[in-house]
Amino acid sequence: MAPQNAIEMSTKQPDGENGTKKVQNGDNKQAKNAEPPTTSVVVPPDGGWGWLVMIASFLCNTVVDGIVFSAGMFQDPIRLDFGVGKAEVALVSSLLSGFYLLTGPFVSALANRWGFRPVTIIGAVIASIGFVLSYYAQSLGFLYVTYGVIGGIGFCFIYVPSVITVGYYFEKWRALATGIALCGSGVGTFVFAPLSSMLIAQFGWRGALLVQAAIILLCALFGCIFRPIQPITVTLTKDEDTPAEKGSLLGDGLPVVYTRPLPEGRFAYSVPNSSHNTWMGASPNTQYPTAAEVFRGSGHNLERRPSNQSGLLTHENIQTTTKKLEQLSKIQKRLAGQMTPEDTIHAPRFPIPHHELNTVGEAEEEETENGTLLTGEQKTTLVVPTSAPGARQRSHTVSGRRPNEAGSRQGSRRGTLTDGTRPMYRDDIFFTGSLVRIPQYQSTTSLGYHMSVTRLPTHTDVEEAEDQSCKICPEAVRRTLATMLDMTLLKSPSFMLLAVSGFFTMMGFFVPFMYISQRATSGGMDSNVALYIVSAIGISNTIARIVCGFLSSFKSVNALHLNNVAITMGGLATMASGLYITEAYQFTYAAIFGLAIACFSALRSILVVDLMGLEKLTNAFGILCLFQGLAAAIGAPIAGFFTDLTGSYDVSFYISGALITISAVLCYPLNMVNKWEKKRATNKKVVPA
Repeated sequence: MAPQNAIEMSTKQPDGENGTKKVQNGDNKQAKNAEPPTTSVVVPPDGGWGWLVMIASFLCNTVVDGIVFSAGMFQDPIRLDFGVGKAEVALVSSLLSGFYLLTGPFVSALANRWGFRPVTIIGAVIASIGFVLSYYAQSLGFLYVTYGVIGGIGFCFIYVPSVITVGYYFEKWRALATGIALCGSGVGTFVFAPLSSMLIAQFGWRGALLVQAAIILLCALFGCIFRPIQPITVTLTKDEDTPAEKGSLLGDGLPVVYTRPLPEGRFAYSVPNSSHNTWMGASPNTQYPTAAEVFRGSGHNLERRPSNQSGLLTHENIQTTTKKLEQLSKIQKRLAGQMTPEDTIHAPRFPIPHHELNTVGEAEEEETENGTLLTGEQKTTLVVPTSAPGARQRSHTVSGRRPNEAGSRQGSRRGTLTDGTRPMYRDDIFFTGSLVRIPQYQSTTSLGYHMSVTRLPTHTDVEEAEDQSCKICPEAVRRTLATMLDMTLLKSPSFMLLAVSGFFTMMGFFVPFMYISQRATSGGMDSNVALYIVSAIGISNTIARIVCGFLSSFKSVNALHLNNVAITMGGLATMASGLYITEAYQFTYAAIFGLAIACFSALRSILVVDLMGLEKLTNAFGILCLFQGLAAAIGAPIAGFFTDLTGSYDVSFYISGALITISAVLCYPLNMVNKWEKKRATNKKVVPA
C-alpha cells in the first residue's frame, strides 16, 4: 500500500497528557514559546485593487479573444500566398483556438504553483514570439507550429489566469466583476476584426502579425497587476477536555481527519484513501480535507479515537469563531493592513490570549490600499478558541511551517506557501456566476464558506514552496493535474451529455467567425461592410453576457433552460443564415449568434455546479477543456473541406448550424438524466437488510 499523503500539523504537545507522546527533542520551553503554525484561507477583498485586476483581465481578454476571433481575416491572404485550399489554411487558425483550450489544465497547474502574474507574463512572451516567428514562414506547416501551436499555448497562458484571478478577488461582486472582465472577449472581437483587416491591407499579413505580436506583449504589463492576495491565517486553540455531551458534530459524513506522529514533535493529518493516487502520482482535490473539515477534525486528540469523543466544537463556540473571523476580514479591509493593538478582537464569552491578532512571518509587508495584497511574508493570525471559560487551553493548529523555524529564518527572502497561495485548491475557483447559486454559500457565513471550499496543501507542498526546490513536476502541479484530468468523471452520464454537447458546439463555434465575411463578400456585399459582421457578433456577445450574467444571478432562473433556448436559436439561425445576403439579414444573424455563444460561455460553470456539485467543478473544467479544444481544432477545417468540395460557403454553415443544434438537443434531457443518476447513486448506498 502506497504511503498516504499528509498535511503536516505542528503542535505544542503537553507532557504525557491523554496518552500523547512527549516532544522528542525534550525542549518543552521552546515548544511553549514557539509560534503555532496555522491554516491560511484567502478571503476576497471585494474591491480595492480587485477593480484594477478586473480591468487588466478585461484588457487581456480583449487582446486574446480579439485576435482569435478575427483570425478569419488572415485566411484568404495566407491561402493565396501559399496556394492552398480552404481546409488547409483553416487549420492554421483552428490550431490557435484548439491549443488555446487544450492546454487549459496544464496552464492551471502552473498557475497553481507559481501564481497568476508570472504565468501571464510568460504567456505574453511565448505568444508574441510565436507571432514574430510566423512572419518568416515559408510553408503552411511552419505556420501550424508557430502561429497555431506556440501562439495557442501562449494565449492559454494569458487567458486562464486572467479569467480565474477576477473571481479570486471578489465575493459579493464576483458575478459582476467576472462578467465585465469576460466582456473583453466581445469588445476584442468588435475592435480586432476591422483592425486586422486594416493592418493586412496596410502591411500585408506578415506585417499584420508583427503588429499583433507587439500588441500581445502588452498583456505582460497587464499581468503585472495580478498581484497575489494575502490570506487570512487562522489558528485554533482548544481544550481537549471539553465534554462530548456539550459538543455537536458538524456536517455528518465528512471525512474524519486523523493524525500520526512525526519527528520533532510534529504531526501530520492523514487523508483517508489518499494512497489511491492517480497516474499523476497525486490524489484529486476531493481526497484532501478542507480547512473547515480539519477544524472539525481538530477536536480529536493527537491519536486515533472515535469521532464521538471529547473535544468537539460546540455550537456556541462556532458562532463566536465565525463572528470573529468576519470581524477580522472587515478590519483588514478597512484599516488597509495597519493593525494596531486597539484593533484586537475580543470574544465576549471566552478567555483569549491578549495577542489574538498578531503577525508572524519573516519579512515586513508593504502597506497597500486594501491591506490584503501580499508583497512580503507577513500574515495576520487569528486565534480561535474552542474551550469553556476558565479551562486550560492548548494550541492546536493546522498546516503551515514549523514554529521553531520561524525565528531561524528572519530576514530570509525565500518564498513560503503564503507567497503563492494555491488557487486551484479552492473548489469554486472556476465558478464565474453569482455565489448565491452555491448551496454552501447560502448555508454558512462568509468566512465559513471560504474555509469550506479551501483544500489544504500537504507538508511536501509547503516544503517545496519554502525551500524553492527546483522540480520538473512539483506536487502543486501534479495535484492540480490529477484533479483536472481525473477521468472517473467520464462515468457520469450527466457529465458525458454535457461534454459531448460542448464538443459539438465548439465544432461549429468558429465557422461563422472564419467564413461569414467571406461569404457576404462573395454574395455581393461591400467588403468594407462585410468585415463589420464579425464586429456585430462581438457587440451582441458583450451585451448578451451582461444580460445572461444578470439573469443567472437569480436562483429562480433555470440556467439549463436558458442555455438550451439560446444555443438552439444560434444553431437554427446559423443554418438559415445564408438565405439572404443582405445587410439587415446578416447583421440580424450576427446578433442572434452573438447571444448564443455568450450564453454558452457564461453558463458552463453554473451548469456544472447545478448538475455535478461544486466539488466536481475543477475536474469538469479540465475535461471540458480537452473536449472543446479538440473540437475547435477540427471544426473549421472540416467546414473548409466541404467548402472546397462544393464551391459554396452554405454547406459549411449548414454543418456548423446542425452541430450547434444537436448540442442543444443533447442537453434537453439533462435534468431528467441527472435526477436518475442521483437516484441510482442513492440506491447503491442503501445497504440491504
